[in-house]
Amino acid sequence: MKIQHWIDEDVVTSSGDISIREAIGLLYNRHIGSIIIIDKDKKCKGIFTERDAIRVIANDIPLNRPLTEVMTTNLRTVDEHVTFSMAKEIMREHNIRHLPVVDKQGRLIGLLSLRKILDEVHEMHKIKR
Repeated sequence: MKIQHWIDEDVVTSSGDISIREAIGLLYNRHIGSIIIIDKDKKCKGIFTERDAIRVIANDIPLNRPLTEVMTTNLRTVDEHVTFSMAKEIMREHNIRHLPVVDKQGRLIGLLSLRKILDEVHEMHKIKR
């Protein structure tokens, strides 16, 4: 099964110049687990997740600092044509919950998240009963 069936195309993104406080507010208010930082060409430059927010708070980093100072920059991405099985293995192998999906030019087109996978599996389980 191709990954396109599993991705969320409504991804919250930022240029990275917003403050950490604003980013944490976005996570909270939008009920999401990550913000993908992109450049003007929609290429992924980083990710800010719930885990990053916890790290920021635990290390007492000022919340008025720009998001680019604390985002994770070594993010993994996958091509839109990979199989769900391959994407799932990457997530498991690297212990990540959010996997950006990019097109041939490296532009963000969606996000595979652990939450989406669990929601889908839960719905399939409910149907089978």
